[in-house]
Amino acid sequence: MPIKNALRAATALGLLTATGAFAESHSPTITIATVNNGDMIRMQGYTDTFTEQTGINVEWVTLEENVLRQRVTTDITTKGGQFDITTIGMYEAPIWGANGWLVPLDDLSAEYDVDDILPAMRSGLSHDGTLYAAPFYGESSMIMYRTDLMEAAGLEMPDAPTWEFIREAAAAMTDRDADINGICLRGKAGWGEGGAFINTMANSFGARPVNENWEPQLDSEAWAETLTFFTEMMAESGPTGYATNGFNENLSLFQQGKCGMWIDATVAASFVTNPNDSEVADSVGFALAPNKDGVDKKANWLWAWALAIPAGTAQEDAAKQFIEWATSKDYIELVAENEGWANVPPGARTSLYETAEYQEVPFAQKTLDSINAADPNNPTVEPVPYTGIQFAAIPEWAGMWGQVSQEFSAAYAGQQSIEEALEKGQAIMTEELEAAGY
Repeated sequence: MPIKNALRAATALGLLTATGAFAESHSPTITIATVNNGDMIRMQGYTDTFTEQTGINVEWVTLEENVLRQRVTTDITTKGGQFDITTIGMYEAPIWGANGWLVPLDDLSAEYDVDDILPAMRSGLSHDGTLYAAPFYGESSMIMYRTDLMEAAGLEMPDAPTWEFIREAAAAMTDRDADINGICLRGKAGWGEGGAFINTMANSFGARPVNENWEPQLDSEAWAETLTFFTEMMAESGPTGYATNGFNENLSLFQQGKCGMWIDATVAASFVTNPNDSEVADSVGFALAPNKDGVDKKANWLWAWALAIPAGTAQEDAAKQFIEWATSKDYIELVAENEGWANVPPGARTSLYETAEYQEVPFAQKTLDSINAADPNNPTVEPVPYTGIQFAAIPEWAGMWGQVSQEFSAAYAGQQSIEEALEKGQAIMTEELEAAGY
Protein backbone atom coordinates (compact mmCIF):
# COMPACT_ATOMS: atom_id res chain seq x y z
CA MET A 1 0.00 0.00 0.00
CA PRO A 2 1.44 3.45 -0.90
CA ILE A 3 2.51 5.54 2.10
CA LYS A 4 -0.17 8.20 1.57
CA ASN A 5 -2.90 5.54 1.55
CA ALA A 6 -1.43 3.93 4.63
CA LEU A 7 -1.44 7.30 6.34
CA ARG A 8 -5.05 7.84 5.42
CA ALA A 9 -6.06 4.39 6.65
CA ALA A 10 -4.13 4.70 9.89
CA THR A 11 -5.65 8.09 10.57
CA ALA A 12 -9.15 6.77 9.94
CA LEU A 13 -8.52 3.94 12.44
CA GLY A 14 -7.30 6.37 15.06
CA LEU A 15 -3.87 4.72 15.03
CA LEU A 16 -1.99 7.84 13.98
CA THR A 17 -1.81 11.34 15.37
CA ALA A 18 -0.04 14.42 14.10
CA THR A 19 2.35 14.19 17.05
CA GLY A 20 3.14 10.46 16.86
CA ALA A 21 6.55 9.15 15.86
CA PHE A 22 5.26 7.68 12.58
CA ALA A 23 3.56 10.97 11.73
CA GLU A 24 6.70 12.95 12.44
CA SER A 25 8.79 10.85 10.08
CA HIS A 26 6.29 10.06 7.32
CA SER A 27 3.46 12.63 7.34
CA PRO A 28 3.41 14.76 4.21
CA THR A 29 3.95 18.50 4.51
CA ILE A 30 2.29 20.95 2.13
CA THR A 31 3.38 24.55 1.62
CA ILE A 32 0.66 27.14 0.98
CA ALA A 33 1.16 30.66 -0.37
CA THR A 34 -1.59 33.04 0.71
CA VAL A 35 -2.53 36.69 1.04
CA ASN A 36 -2.38 38.54 4.35
CA ASN A 37 -6.13 39.20 4.47
CA GLY A 38 -8.12 38.61 7.64
CA ASP A 39 -10.00 35.50 6.53
CA MET A 40 -6.79 33.84 5.41
CA ILE A 41 -5.10 34.68 8.71
CA ARG A 42 -8.09 33.19 10.51
CA MET A 43 -7.83 30.00 8.43
CA GLN A 44 -4.24 29.53 9.57
CA GLY A 45 -5.46 29.49 13.15
CA TYR A 46 -7.51 26.37 12.41
CA THR A 47 -4.74 24.50 10.60
CA ASP A 48 -4.06 22.28 13.64
CA THR A 49 -7.60 20.93 13.31
CA PHE A 50 -6.84 19.82 9.75
CA THR A 51 -3.54 18.27 10.78
CA GLU A 52 -5.18 16.37 13.64
CA GLN A 53 -7.81 14.99 11.26
CA THR A 54 -5.47 14.00 8.44
CA GLY A 55 -1.89 13.81 9.69
CA ILE A 56 -0.90 16.30 6.99
CA ASN A 57 1.35 19.13 8.13
CA VAL A 58 0.97 22.64 6.72
CA GLU A 59 3.54 25.38 6.24
CA TRP A 60 2.36 28.90 5.37
CA VAL A 61 3.93 31.64 3.30
CA THR A 62 1.82 34.74 3.96
CA LEU A 63 2.42 37.77 1.76
CA GLU A 64 1.07 41.22 0.97
CA GLU A 65 -1.26 41.13 -2.04
CA ASN A 66 1.07 42.62 -4.66
CA VAL A 67 4.02 40.52 -3.44
CA LEU A 68 1.89 37.35 -3.40
CA ARG A 69 0.84 37.86 -7.00
CA GLN A 70 4.43 38.41 -8.10
CA ARG A 71 5.83 35.41 -6.19
CA VAL A 72 3.09 33.01 -7.23
CA THR A 73 3.13 34.09 -10.88
CA THR A 74 6.90 33.69 -11.07
CA ASP A 75 6.75 30.28 -9.42
CA ILE A 76 3.94 28.94 -11.61
CA THR A 77 5.38 30.20 -14.90
CA THR A 78 8.89 28.94 -14.18
CA LYS A 79 7.65 25.68 -12.63
CA GLY A 80 9.61 26.55 -9.52
CA GLY A 81 7.71 24.14 -7.29
CA GLN A 82 7.86 26.28 -4.14
CA PHE A 83 4.18 25.83 -3.32
CA ASP A 84 1.76 22.91 -3.19
CA ILE A 85 -1.24 25.27 -2.94
CA THR A 86 -1.42 28.85 -4.14
CA THR A 87 -4.00 31.53 -3.39
CA ILE A 88 -5.18 33.00 -6.67
CA GLY A 89 -8.33 34.57 -8.07
CA MET A 90 -10.71 34.80 -10.99
CA TYR A 91 -8.10 36.45 -13.18
CA GLU A 92 -5.48 33.73 -12.89
CA ALA A 93 -7.56 30.54 -12.58
CA PRO A 94 -9.01 30.24 -16.11
CA ILE A 95 -5.84 31.50 -17.83
CA TRP A 96 -3.49 29.25 -15.85
CA GLY A 97 -5.89 26.33 -16.14
CA ALA A 98 -5.99 26.69 -19.92
CA ASN A 99 -2.17 26.71 -19.97
CA GLY A 100 -2.00 23.44 -18.03
CA TRP A 101 -0.35 25.11 -15.05
CA LEU A 102 -2.99 24.00 -12.50
CA VAL A 103 -4.35 20.64 -11.39
CA PRO A 104 -8.04 20.29 -12.39
CA LEU A 105 -10.38 20.04 -9.42
CA ASP A 106 -12.77 17.74 -11.24
CA ASP A 107 -12.63 14.82 -8.81
CA LEU A 108 -13.62 16.43 -5.50
CA SER A 109 -15.79 14.25 -3.28
CA ALA A 110 -19.57 14.10 -3.47
CA GLU A 111 -19.70 15.26 0.15
CA TYR A 112 -17.83 18.43 -0.83
CA ASP A 113 -20.79 19.38 -3.08
CA VAL A 114 -19.25 21.40 -5.91
CA ASP A 115 -22.74 22.35 -7.12
CA ASP A 116 -23.23 24.35 -3.91
CA ILE A 117 -20.59 26.87 -5.01
CA LEU A 118 -22.27 30.09 -6.16
CA PRO A 119 -22.56 29.99 -9.97
CA ALA A 120 -20.70 33.28 -10.44
CA MET A 121 -17.77 31.99 -8.41
CA ARG A 122 -17.66 28.55 -10.03
CA SER A 123 -17.81 30.03 -13.52
CA GLY A 124 -15.08 32.58 -12.82
CA LEU A 125 -12.70 29.92 -11.49
CA SER A 126 -13.22 27.50 -14.38
CA HIS A 127 -12.03 27.02 -17.94
CA ASP A 128 -14.17 25.11 -20.44
CA GLY A 129 -16.35 23.91 -17.58
CA THR A 130 -13.49 22.52 -15.47
CA LEU A 131 -12.91 24.00 -12.02
CA TYR A 132 -9.26 24.92 -11.41
CA ALA A 133 -9.52 26.70 -8.07
CA ALA A 134 -11.93 26.37 -5.14
CA PRO A 135 -13.22 29.65 -3.65
CA PHE A 136 -12.26 30.25 -0.05
CA TYR A 137 -14.41 33.36 -0.12
CA GLY A 138 -16.10 35.42 -2.80
CA GLU A 139 -16.75 39.12 -2.95
CA SER A 140 -18.06 42.09 -4.80
CA SER A 141 -17.62 45.66 -3.60
CA MET A 142 -19.99 47.91 -1.67
CA ILE A 143 -20.14 51.00 0.53
CA MET A 144 -19.41 50.69 4.23
CA TYR A 145 -20.21 53.87 6.15
CA ARG A 146 -20.48 55.36 9.62
CA THR A 147 -24.16 55.68 10.42
CA ASP A 148 -23.46 58.10 13.28
CA LEU A 149 -21.46 60.47 11.07
CA MET A 150 -24.02 60.29 8.30
CA GLU A 151 -26.77 61.19 10.76
CA ALA A 152 -24.71 64.02 12.24
CA ALA A 153 -24.25 65.39 8.71
CA GLY A 154 -28.02 65.48 8.28
CA LEU A 155 -27.90 63.00 5.40
CA GLU A 156 -29.42 59.59 4.75
CA MET A 157 -27.56 56.99 2.70
CA PRO A 158 -29.67 55.70 -0.22
CA ASP A 159 -29.68 51.98 -0.88
CA ALA A 160 -28.06 52.69 -4.27
CA PRO A 161 -26.36 56.12 -4.15
CA THR A 162 -24.67 58.08 -6.93
CA TRP A 163 -21.09 59.28 -6.93
CA GLU A 164 -22.39 62.81 -6.66
CA PHE A 165 -24.09 61.93 -3.35
CA ILE A 166 -20.95 60.14 -2.13
CA ARG A 167 -18.82 63.21 -2.75
CA GLU A 168 -21.33 65.45 -0.96
CA ALA A 169 -21.55 63.08 2.00
CA ALA A 170 -17.77 62.69 2.19
CA ALA A 171 -17.29 66.44 2.42
CA ALA A 172 -19.99 66.72 5.08
CA MET A 173 -18.46 63.96 7.23
CA THR A 174 -14.84 65.17 6.98
CA ASP A 175 -13.44 66.65 10.19
CA ARG A 176 -9.73 67.30 9.86
CA ASP A 177 -9.42 68.46 13.48
CA ALA A 178 -10.79 65.11 14.68
CA ASP A 179 -8.72 63.16 12.11
CA ILE A 180 -11.85 61.89 10.36
CA ASN A 181 -11.69 61.53 6.60
CA GLY A 182 -15.03 61.54 4.82
CA ILE A 183 -13.95 58.77 2.49
CA CYS A 184 -11.14 56.21 2.19
CA LEU A 185 -10.42 54.62 -1.21
CA ARG A 186 -7.59 52.62 -2.75
CA GLY A 187 -4.87 54.60 -4.49
CA LYS A 188 -2.09 52.04 -4.14
CA ALA A 189 -0.35 50.93 -7.33
CA GLY A 190 -1.03 47.35 -8.44
CA TRP A 191 -3.49 45.94 -10.96
CA GLY A 192 -5.44 44.23 -8.17
CA GLU A 193 -5.14 47.09 -5.67
CA GLY A 194 -5.79 50.68 -6.78
CA GLY A 195 -5.85 49.52 -10.38
CA ALA A 196 -8.88 47.32 -9.70
CA PHE A 197 -10.74 50.06 -7.88
CA ILE A 198 -10.25 52.80 -10.47
CA ASN A 199 -11.26 50.47 -13.31
CA THR A 200 -14.60 49.69 -11.68
CA MET A 201 -15.10 53.37 -10.93
CA ALA A 202 -14.40 54.14 -14.58
CA ASN A 203 -16.99 51.54 -15.60
CA SER A 204 -19.53 53.47 -13.53
CA PHE A 205 -18.59 56.72 -15.29
CA GLY A 206 -19.23 55.18 -18.71
CA ALA A 207 -15.55 54.63 -19.52
CA ARG A 208 -13.86 51.48 -20.81
CA PRO A 209 -10.16 50.58 -21.00
CA VAL A 210 -10.35 49.37 -24.64
CA ASN A 211 -12.92 49.38 -27.42
CA GLU A 212 -14.17 46.35 -29.36
CA ASN A 213 -10.99 46.34 -31.45
CA TRP A 214 -8.64 46.31 -28.44
CA GLU A 215 -7.73 49.95 -29.00
CA PRO A 216 -6.92 51.69 -25.68
CA GLN A 217 -9.40 54.34 -24.58
CA LEU A 218 -7.57 56.14 -21.76
CA ASP A 219 -7.51 59.28 -23.91
CA SER A 220 -11.32 59.50 -23.70
CA GLU A 221 -13.31 62.19 -21.91
CA ALA A 222 -14.89 59.57 -19.64
CA TRP A 223 -11.50 58.48 -18.28
CA ALA A 224 -10.42 62.07 -17.71
CA GLU A 225 -13.67 62.71 -15.86
CA THR A 226 -13.20 59.59 -13.71
CA LEU A 227 -9.69 60.44 -12.53
CA THR A 228 -10.48 64.12 -12.08
CA PHE A 229 -13.53 63.32 -9.93
CA PHE A 230 -11.56 60.78 -7.92
CA THR A 231 -8.56 63.01 -7.20
CA GLU A 232 -10.69 66.05 -6.38
CA MET A 233 -12.89 64.07 -3.98
CA MET A 234 -9.88 62.51 -2.27
CA ALA A 235 -8.17 65.90 -1.95
CA GLU A 236 -11.30 67.29 -0.32
CA SER A 237 -12.17 64.38 1.95
CA GLY A 238 -9.60 61.58 1.78
CA PRO A 239 -6.66 60.72 4.02
CA THR A 240 -3.18 62.11 3.50
CA GLY A 241 -1.06 59.67 1.53
CA TYR A 242 -4.02 57.82 0.01
CA ALA A 243 -1.86 57.16 -3.07
CA THR A 244 -0.16 54.35 -1.12
CA ASN A 245 -3.26 52.98 0.62
CA GLY A 246 -4.70 49.62 -0.41
CA PHE A 247 -7.24 47.25 1.14
CA ASN A 248 -5.44 46.62 4.43
CA GLU A 249 -4.44 50.24 5.00
CA ASN A 250 -8.01 51.47 4.51
CA LEU A 251 -9.41 48.67 6.64
CA SER A 252 -7.19 49.80 9.50
CA LEU A 253 -8.25 53.44 9.07
CA PHE A 254 -11.93 52.51 9.10
CA GLN A 255 -11.58 50.26 12.14
CA GLN A 256 -9.90 53.14 13.99
CA GLY A 257 -12.83 55.45 13.26
CA LYS A 258 -10.90 57.59 10.77
CA CYS A 259 -13.15 57.04 7.74
CA GLY A 260 -16.71 58.18 7.19
CA MET A 261 -17.10 55.90 4.17
CA TRP A 262 -15.10 53.14 2.57
CA ILE A 263 -15.93 51.56 -0.80
CA ASP A 264 -14.19 48.21 -1.08
CA ALA A 265 -14.54 44.44 -0.92
CA THR A 266 -17.72 43.09 0.66
CA VAL A 267 -15.58 40.63 2.62
CA ALA A 268 -14.41 43.54 4.81
CA ALA A 269 -17.85 43.82 6.39
CA SER A 270 -17.11 41.22 9.06
CA PHE A 271 -13.94 43.07 10.09
CA VAL A 272 -15.51 46.52 10.43
CA THR A 273 -18.43 45.13 12.47
CA ASN A 274 -16.39 42.92 14.79
CA PRO A 275 -16.14 44.70 18.17
CA ASN A 276 -12.87 42.91 18.89
CA ASP A 277 -11.24 44.65 15.94
CA SER A 278 -13.28 47.75 15.15
CA GLU A 279 -13.81 50.83 17.30
CA VAL A 280 -16.93 51.70 15.29
CA ALA A 281 -18.47 48.22 15.06
CA ASP A 282 -21.85 49.34 16.41
CA SER A 283 -22.33 52.15 13.88
CA VAL A 284 -21.67 50.69 10.43
CA GLY A 285 -24.16 50.65 7.57
CA PHE A 286 -23.99 49.24 4.05
CA ALA A 287 -25.11 50.30 0.58
CA LEU A 288 -24.57 49.18 -3.00
CA ALA A 289 -21.54 50.50 -4.87
CA PRO A 290 -22.26 53.87 -6.53
CA ASN A 291 -22.75 54.93 -10.12
CA LYS A 292 -22.47 58.29 -11.83
CA ASP A 293 -25.83 59.99 -12.21
CA GLY A 294 -27.33 58.85 -15.51
CA VAL A 295 -24.94 55.92 -16.02
CA ASP A 296 -26.42 52.43 -15.65
CA LYS A 297 -23.30 50.70 -14.28
CA LYS A 298 -22.26 50.44 -10.65
CA ALA A 299 -18.68 50.46 -9.41
CA ASN A 300 -18.77 46.90 -8.13
CA TRP A 301 -16.41 44.11 -9.03
CA LEU A 302 -16.49 40.33 -8.81
CA TRP A 303 -13.69 38.35 -7.22
CA ALA A 304 -12.85 35.23 -5.28
CA TRP A 305 -9.71 34.42 -3.35
CA ALA A 306 -9.37 30.75 -4.12
CA LEU A 307 -7.05 27.81 -3.54
CA ALA A 308 -5.39 26.06 -6.47
CA ILE A 309 -2.78 23.35 -6.94
CA PRO A 310 0.20 23.99 -9.24
CA ALA A 311 0.70 21.21 -11.77
CA GLY A 312 3.64 18.99 -10.95
CA THR A 313 3.42 19.19 -7.18
CA ALA A 314 4.56 16.05 -5.39
CA GLN A 315 1.78 16.52 -2.82
CA GLU A 316 -1.31 16.62 -5.05
CA ASP A 317 -3.35 14.23 -2.92
CA ALA A 318 -2.58 16.05 0.33
CA ALA A 319 -3.20 19.41 -1.32
CA LYS A 320 -6.64 18.31 -2.51
CA GLN A 321 -7.49 17.12 0.98
CA PHE A 322 -6.62 20.56 2.35
CA ILE A 323 -8.64 22.39 -0.30
CA GLU A 324 -11.67 20.20 0.39
CA TRP A 325 -11.35 20.94 4.11
CA ALA A 326 -10.71 24.69 3.89
CA THR A 327 -13.45 25.50 1.37
CA SER A 328 -16.09 23.12 2.72
CA LYS A 329 -19.41 23.59 4.50
CA ASP A 330 -17.81 21.96 7.55
CA TYR A 331 -15.15 24.68 7.70
CA ILE A 332 -17.83 27.36 7.60
CA GLU A 333 -19.61 25.67 10.49
CA LEU A 334 -16.32 25.37 12.39
CA VAL A 335 -15.75 29.12 12.21
CA ALA A 336 -19.39 29.86 13.01
CA GLU A 337 -19.24 27.67 16.11
CA ASN A 338 -16.09 29.35 17.40
CA GLU A 339 -16.44 32.94 16.21
CA GLY A 340 -20.05 33.49 15.18
CA TRP A 341 -21.79 33.47 11.80
CA ALA A 342 -20.73 37.04 10.99
CA ASN A 343 -17.12 35.88 10.76
CA VAL A 344 -17.43 32.94 8.36
CA PRO A 345 -15.87 33.27 4.88
CA PRO A 346 -18.65 34.76 2.71
CA GLY A 347 -19.68 34.77 -0.91
CA ALA A 348 -18.70 31.25 -1.97
CA ARG A 349 -21.56 28.86 -1.21
CA THR A 350 -25.29 29.04 -1.92
CA SER A 351 -26.10 27.09 1.25
CA LEU A 352 -24.57 29.82 3.41
CA TYR A 353 -27.19 32.31 2.24
CA GLU A 354 -29.93 29.77 2.92
CA THR A 355 -28.82 29.36 6.55
CA ALA A 356 -31.24 31.05 8.94
CA GLU A 357 -28.50 32.18 11.31
CA TYR A 358 -26.51 33.79 8.50
CA GLN A 359 -29.56 35.58 7.16
CA GLU A 360 -29.57 37.54 10.43
CA VAL A 361 -26.08 38.92 9.76
CA PRO A 362 -26.59 42.61 8.85
CA PHE A 363 -24.41 42.62 5.72
CA ALA A 364 -25.28 39.16 4.36
CA GLN A 365 -28.02 40.17 1.94
CA LYS A 366 -26.18 43.29 0.75
CA THR A 367 -23.14 41.13 -0.05
CA LEU A 368 -25.22 38.67 -2.05
CA ASP A 369 -27.04 41.49 -3.86
CA SER A 370 -23.69 43.04 -4.79
CA ILE A 371 -22.32 39.74 -6.10
CA ASN A 372 -25.45 39.10 -8.13
CA ALA A 373 -25.35 42.62 -9.59
CA ALA A 374 -21.84 42.12 -10.99
CA ASP A 375 -21.80 40.97 -14.61
CA PRO A 376 -18.32 40.08 -15.95
CA ASN A 377 -19.80 39.46 -19.40
CA ASN A 378 -21.11 43.04 -19.63
CA PRO A 379 -18.81 45.13 -17.44
CA THR A 380 -19.04 48.45 -19.28
CA VAL A 381 -21.64 50.75 -20.84
CA GLU A 382 -20.12 50.43 -24.29
CA PRO A 383 -19.08 46.96 -25.52
CA VAL A 384 -15.65 45.47 -24.86
CA PRO A 385 -14.00 42.31 -26.24
CA TYR A 386 -13.16 40.72 -22.88
CA THR A 387 -14.77 39.23 -19.80
CA GLY A 388 -14.02 40.54 -16.32
CA ILE A 389 -15.04 43.66 -14.41
CA GLN A 390 -12.00 45.07 -12.61
CA PHE A 391 -9.70 43.29 -15.07
CA ALA A 392 -9.67 41.97 -18.62
CA ALA A 393 -9.19 38.21 -18.68
CA ILE A 394 -6.10 38.21 -20.89
CA PRO A 395 -2.56 37.17 -19.86
CA GLU A 396 -1.12 40.61 -20.55
CA TRP A 397 -3.48 42.48 -18.24
CA ALA A 398 -1.63 42.05 -14.95
CA GLY A 399 1.66 43.46 -16.19
CA MET A 400 0.08 46.12 -18.38
CA TRP A 401 -2.47 47.43 -15.90
CA GLY A 402 0.07 47.22 -13.12
CA GLN A 403 2.19 49.74 -15.03
CA VAL A 404 -0.82 51.94 -15.75
CA SER A 405 -1.80 51.93 -12.07
CA GLN A 406 1.67 53.18 -11.17
CA GLU A 407 1.11 56.20 -13.41
CA PHE A 408 -2.28 56.82 -11.79
CA SER A 409 -0.79 56.58 -8.28
CA ALA A 410 1.90 59.06 -9.27
CA ALA A 411 -0.87 61.47 -10.26
CA TYR A 412 -2.69 60.91 -6.96
CA ALA A 413 0.55 61.75 -5.15
CA GLY A 414 0.87 65.00 -7.11
CA GLN A 415 3.95 63.86 -9.01
CA GLN A 416 2.30 64.41 -12.39
CA SER A 417 -0.98 65.67 -13.81
CA ILE A 418 -4.04 63.58 -14.62
CA GLU A 419 -3.45 64.35 -18.28
CA GLU A 420 0.13 63.08 -18.10
CA ALA A 421 -0.92 59.90 -16.28
CA LEU A 422 -3.58 59.10 -18.87
CA GLU A 423 -1.26 59.90 -21.75
CA LYS A 424 1.42 57.57 -20.35
CA GLY A 425 -1.17 54.90 -19.62
CA GLN A 426 -2.48 55.12 -23.17
CA ALA A 427 1.04 54.65 -24.51
CA ILE A 428 1.73 51.68 -22.23
CA MET A 429 -1.47 49.92 -23.28
CA THR A 430 -0.94 50.65 -26.96
CA GLU A 431 2.56 49.22 -26.92
CA GLU A 432 1.66 46.14 -24.87
CA LEU A 433 -1.47 45.23 -26.83
CA GLU A 434 0.12 45.77 -30.22
CA ALA A 435 3.14 43.69 -29.19
CA ALA A 436 0.82 40.88 -28.09
CA GLY A 437 -1.01 40.95 -31.40
CA TYR A 438 -4.42 42.20 -30.30
